[in-house]
Amino acid sequence: MIAPPTDPGPAAWARLLPPAPGRAPLSGRQTADWLIVGAGFAGLAAAYRLSQLHPGDRITLVEAKEIAEGPAGRNSGFMIDLPHDLASTDYAGQLARDRATTKDNRRAIALAAEMAKTFALPTEAFDPCGKVNGAATAKGTQHNRDYAAHLTRMGETHQMLDAADMRALTGTTYYQSGLFTPGTVMLQPAMFVRGVAEGLCSNRVQIFPGSPVTALQQEGDGWRADTPGGSITAPRVILAVNGHAEAFGHGAGRLVHVHTYASMTRPLTKDETERLGGAARWGITPADPLGTTVRRISGTGGDRLIIRNHVTYDPARAAPHGWEAAITRRHDASFAARFPMLADVPMEHRWGGRLCLALNGTQMVGEAAPGLWTACVQNGLGTVRGTLAGLLAAEGASGVASPALTRALDADAPKRLPPGIIATPVARARLWWGQARAGREL
Repeated sequence: MIAPPTDPGPAAWARLLPPAPGRAPLSGRQTADWLIVGAGFAGLAAAYRLSQLHPGDRITLVEAKEIAEGPAGRNSGFMIDLPHDLASTDYAGQLARDRATTKDNRRAIALAAEMAKTFALPTEAFDPCGKVNGAATAKGTQHNRDYAAHLTRMGETHQMLDAADMRALTGTTYYQSGLFTPGTVMLQPAMFVRGVAEGLCSNRVQIFPGSPVTALQQEGDGWRADTPGGSITAPRVILAVNGHAEAFGHGAGRLVHVHTYASMTRPLTKDETERLGGAARWGITPADPLGTTVRRISGTGGDRLIIRNHVTYDPARAAPHGWEAAITRRHDASFAARFPMLADVPMEHRWGGRLCLALNGTQMVGEAAPGLWTACVQNGLGTVRGTLAGLLAAEGASGVASPALTRALDADAPKRLPPGIIATPVARARLWWGQARAGREL
């Protein structure tokens, strides 16, 4: 039996929105032409593309939780077009590979933009405003300069910001410099995935939240998925569950499972926003990949700040005991260092989200068994790489060729991990050292 996934804390982005329209879970025995397991970024992208390619087919998505309650509603909301290798020191990699990655990412972003337009989502849900790599140290500034030089070689637009620019943007003197890149889209992730899910639903596309798949097996010429309330059979399945693919028997011994954690303030008062200053909306990724991501949001749910840092290695795909106490200390310290003028502002929500990475940075997109495609392993970039994986799995299962699909199919499998007795202490030590080394970037 496949155990349902678990997630620590509330999905805070969804808490800012009105209650979602109630949808019943799957019940009884049903059939479809296509079954998609998982209604996050990958699953929704797959459903949207399939609806274009097969306008007469019945497409069914099953989701273990409510829409936007799983990892899709727990990320920081950065849909990044440029290379963003979390295992590097400055996000850059090999030039030709990074150009191909950027091209693929932009195709995914274009599909997301098309969905946002088709379903009339507000700018708050999908905002193509760019983002900043913020540096709080001389070392971080050098990382940004190195990355900027790499972007120049790629022919990509970017702009270096000085300390005064960063203060004008953020209201804080914490940052020494920044690197602005214009191609990132900032999401309200729960608003985006909810909006896409609602827009997709029709007499041909059905979504069943609260329907974790407890078994998935071949039956005749197709597949049968069982849930607590029923079952569904389909000749073709797309598994869009990121690292949870291991629970389905795919990628065992090859997937790195981690949690990252975030905290969100209560709404800021008018006096507090005046004390803070800066722009009403912005997003900062850290110059050091293991540093602190910060966002300021305004709109639905009020004016708030969000802090994300701290990574734990969790091969059992469950957050460690005491995670909330650990991030409370770390997040409150990071917040106070950046925003001393708001020292009395409490956090309203704290949560964690599951990430899955491969040691060699590849995804798991392809036909794992006859009629079963995987769209998994997003390497910490679930918004853009999840969208890409779903898009490519839908096209691959439909026989639609593209250079991006060829790259995905030709990629090596995720690299095998050392035995757990070695991998676990080594991974945890490397994360501890990386976060300690980040210094003020954390």
